[in-house]
Amino acid sequence: MIQSRVQITVRYAETDMMGVVYHGSYLPWFEVGRTTLLKEHGLSYRDLEAAGYRLPVLEVSVKYLKPALYDDVLTVVTTMAEKPLLRIKLSYEVCRGAELLVTGQTMHAFIDRQGRPVRPPPNFTERMNELFSGGQA
Repeated sequence: MIQSRVQITVRYAETDMMGVVYHGSYLPWFEVGRTTLLKEHGLSYRDLEAAGYRLPVLEVSVKYLKPALYDDVLTVVTTMAEKPLLRIKLSYEVCRGAELLVTGQTMHAFIDRQGRPVRPPPNFTERMNELFSGGQA
């Protein structure tokens, strides 16, 4: 399992007139969590894209437990529990302090620039093998 944490401060534009976070605002925060997790483990999205790979979202689910509010400082915890083969499954928790507000999951697959499904690049596979074998160097 690999995990990352990133803080988000709720901006006014992400809320409705009552100062409650709009439900769609969580998906960009999941993206921040996803890209942070990969970058922290030596696999930047920028490098993947420069090499011709894309990771579109195939599935997304979100469960809203409690509302986040304007100016809250939130922590997005992103977890990859299983070593990815052809698809990447990530789980997310959005917390305000110790309070769990939202959970979610996304599923991604590798495609090339023409939109065709492809295997992950060798450096990605090698790094995942290292991370999931306990060699988290």
